[in-house]
Amino acid sequence: MRWTQALLNTLRDAPQDAEIISHKLMIRAGMLRKLGGGLYTYMPLGIRALRKVEAIVREEMERAGAQETLFPILQPAELWKQSGRWETMGPGMFRLKDRKDAWYVLAPTAEEAFTALAKNEISSYRQLPCIIYQMQDKFRDEIRPRFGLIRGKEFLMKDAYSFDADEAGADVSYKKMYDAYVRIFKRVGLNVTPVEADTGDIGGNFSHEFMVFAASGEDGILSCDACGYAANQERAERIASPLPYTEIAGVAEEVATPDQHACEEVAKFSGTPVNQIVKSLVMLADKKPVMVLVPGDRELNPLKLRRLLNGAKIEEADEATVLQVAGPCGSIGPVGVTLSVYADLALKGVADVVVGANKEGYHLQHVALDRDATVIAYEDLVTVTEGDICPKCGKPLVIRRGTEVGQCFKLGTKYSEAFNATYLDETGAPRILTMGCYGIGVSRTLQAIVEQSNDENGIIWPAAVAPYQVALLILDPDNPEVVQKAEQLAEALESKGIDVFIDDRAERPGVKFKDADLIGFPVRVVAGAKGFAKGGFEVRRRTEKESTIVAPEVAAETVQSLLA
Repeated sequence: MRWTQALLNTLRDAPQDAEIISHKLMIRAGMLRKLGGGLYTYMPLGIRALRKVEAIVREEMERAGAQETLFPILQPAELWKQSGRWETMGPGMFRLKDRKDAWYVLAPTAEEAFTALAKNEISSYRQLPCIIYQMQDKFRDEIRPRFGLIRGKEFLMKDAYSFDADEAGADVSYKKMYDAYVRIFKRVGLNVTPVEADTGDIGGNFSHEFMVFAASGEDGILSCDACGYAANQERAERIASPLPYTEIAGVAEEVATPDQHACEEVAKFSGTPVNQIVKSLVMLADKKPVMVLVPGDRELNPLKLRRLLNGAKIEEADEATVLQVAGPCGSIGPVGVTLSVYADLALKGVADVVVGANKEGYHLQHVALDRDATVIAYEDLVTVTEGDICPKCGKPLVIRRGTEVGQCFKLGTKYSEAFNATYLDETGAPRILTMGCYGIGVSRTLQAIVEQSNDENGIIWPAAVAPYQVALLILDPDNPEVVQKAEQLAEALESKGIDVFIDDRAERPGVKFKDADLIGFPVRVVAGAKGFAKGGFEVRRRTEKESTIVAPEVAAETVQSLLA
């Protein structure tokens, strides 16, 4: 491809709404153009790089024994109602009606469709295990689309689903997909870290996310440098450090705390350490109110509460509900309530803490939870933060930012039970299929590569996914000898299967050099009269500062070795 024939315009400055470096660079390098909020057009260079990522994903899926399919993006609402996610997915799902007034969704994921297919197509244990996948656009109505391809309303996803006879078989399929993901991300040049993760709206009981660490990452990742433990902040656990307030200081008594509601306010007003104040929260678990207690300096992790309550839908109760079941917001506590009460592990054994008195303007001091309240269970219920203790080895955890590019789930029988997806075992008895789910954000992976691999001059593409592997810059496009030698090299490289992009513009050398670095071609070859006078082509890797003069007769082999 020649620049003079390409639809390619580079930009010196990024648009103001581009917030992170990868978004800025892909716009500036002419790979993406914004069509609307969360919607992007892939320009020719961008789509070439995307297709190379897709090809690697396909190769590794097939290597793992997965078979490709393609489902409709437009899916009947009945499928989603059958699984229960028509309600639970909420406003994040695009819904629409056809001319017959029937409801449909633009698929944000595809568990329902794949399970419905398996129900109809898999009937015998002889067909198991079975792994099928697709490469398809997905749609999610993001509240705040941002960061280009990282969080858009439309994105390209590879989603795969495994169907097995039992949990043991599902574990084997999970390991196959996990290993395939490790290979995929290594091949596309991404340094990823698998971390334990929450299963979210997808469901199931176990999951790993593949995270790319970056300062712009949307997720907090807690990790242990000592033993390698790593988990998304939503999933991370810790060894709870017991609070020191274990000596009974007297009977519980009311103390006036006028206009003091937040734990920090009560602590300052009373001269009490904030972690001696118990934060009491009324939450709705499947619409039923429960009370949750955490130390005053910590935040409840609703996902941990959901897991404790067997997957119940967790919501924060409104003020009217709180008043009805406990008392005025900011003054509630566990003493005397009829709600089910759950407390964080750090509160186990505390005997001298402050809680709300369930009366406006008052708190109770010298409260011993096991004496004055009824706590059903003490569990790890708070969001883990830096400095908490690793659950595996007891060393301090650190927090880093990361972006998820892939996730594996053990789904169990959540969807197969909802759809009555069964097979006949060796005895002819019907059994429920056991499932796994495996997603890669293909378009997100493309931008994550740029986020991780760049410098002050632009993108640094790994050779495997670069839109073109070699930039061949003709500095004297009006010199027939220079052009002839450049074209001969291009032909030699292409005969070796190497992609070549020829910059044949009538531009200053400095402009061509800057554009080549901005776009990020792995190898730059300069063809010019001055270079040939010194002995040949000037060849340079994108990651190196100095060029090397290479004779024309060995230039193709030299470039090939640099790419290897």
